[in-house]
Amino acid sequence: MSLVRLNIKGISYSQTQNGAYALILNEVDGDRKLPIVIGAFEAQSIAIALEKEIRPPRPLTHDLFKNFADRFDIVVKQVIIHKLVDGVFYSSLICERDKIEEIIDARTSDAIALALRFQAPIFTYKNILDKAGIYLKVNPKKEDEEQDSILVDDLIAEEIENAVADQEGYKGKSIEELNSLLEEAVSNEDYEKAAKIRDEISKR
Repeated sequence: MSLVRLNIKGISYSQTQNGAYALILNEVDGDRKLPIVIGAFEAQSIAIALEKEIRPPRPLTHDLFKNFADRFDIVVKQVIIHKLVDGVFYSSLICERDKIEEIIDARTSDAIALALRFQAPIFTYKNILDKAGIYLKVNPKKEDEEQDSILVDDLIAEEIENAVADQEGYKGKSIEELNSLLEEAVSNEDYEKAAKIRDEISKR
C-alpha cells in the first residue's frame, strides 16, 4: 500500500464534544483533509509545538519524551497513521537507535505531538485517506489569509464535525439506532464512544 505524506493544517474546537478538538491534516500533494478528534491536552501540546514563540516554563509530557530520547540517542524518524477502526485512528512511531529501527504503537495525537518535536514526517496509507479524507469548501483567498492561524473558523469546524461523525458511522443512523448503540456502549463501559453517540443525538 502506498504512503501519502500529510502536513498539519490546523486545529478546530469541537462544538458538540466538550473539551475535544479536531486536528486537521492536509494531503501534501492533494486537496484532501484528514480530521482527527483529539483531547484538549494533546491539542495544547501540538499548538505549543507549532507556535515556536511559546515556550512553557517546565517541559510538557511530550517535551519530556523528546529530552529523554535525545539523552539516549533515540530518534523518531517518521509517524505512520496505519489503521482506522470505528472512527479511531491508530499510529506507529518509527524510531531508530544505533541504526536499529523499532516500531512503537502510539495514539495518533501523541504521535503527531512527537513528530513536531522531532521534525519527523507524518504519513498515512492511501486507503485510509480514501476512506476518511474530506474536501473542505474553503475560499482559497481566505485560506491564504488564515495560513498563519492554528485555529480554523466556525464554518470549517462545522464541516469537520460532520465528517468526523460520518467516519464513526453515526451520521446515517436513525435516532432509534443511535439510542440502541448508546445503550450498548454504556453496558460495555465504553464511555468515550457513548459520549460521541450522545453528542450526535443532541445534534439531531
